[in-house]
Amino acid sequence: MTKVISKLYPTYERATAAVRELEAAGVPHADISIVANNADSWYSDKGPGKRVDRDGDGVDDRAEGAGTGAGVGAGIGGAAGLLAGLGLLAIPGVGPVVAAGWLVATAAGAAAGGLTGGIVGALTQAGVSDDDAQVYAEGVRRGGTLVTARVKDADAARLEAALERSALRTGDLRTNYAKEGWKSFDATSKPYSADEVRRHRSAWQ
Repeated sequence: MTKVISKLYPTYERATAAVRELEAAGVPHADISIVANNADSWYSDKGPGKRVDRDGDGVDDRAEGAGTGAGVGAGIGGAAGLLAGLGLLAIPGVGPVVAAGWLVATAAGAAAGGLTGGIVGALTQAGVSDDDAQVYAEGVRRGGTLVTARVKDADAARLEAALERSALRTGDLRTNYAKEGWKSFDATSKPYSADEVRRHRSAWQ
């Protein structure tokens, strides 16, 4: 038997670290998914090659990382099995995202079938509670990165505890969103702008 675990991260870097931790624990690439907000166009697959520019300076971060000896390049390619399949798509209510893995295909099918927001439908179909799925979808809308994995029941508690260390707390997010009048993810709402996403990411950090 398997269980689906999901965690939302304030940055793509923290999310890819979680992916690497799952892989190191023996979770197959095919059972891991990542969905990252791309409202500020930090990732592009247009032109002569894919570009990763999270700091918005017009220079590919992977090249900068190689030049300085920093781990920026590794943040993109460190989990090459999953991240080699990254691609761009649009999710209603969220806007452009960078995504890879099984949840992407499920979300696309959920959206085509009329289920709420694609991500919400895919998560609930996989066994995530509707309350948590709503928060995860809203979190991605506001700039977060969602990591979802199908893991063995026997490993679920241990892996979930490990991923929790650098993740945003779902209960805290729900409480903060509710203070703003938020009730649930709305797939018909206008996606956040690049500036709004940056503000949310800064607040999380």
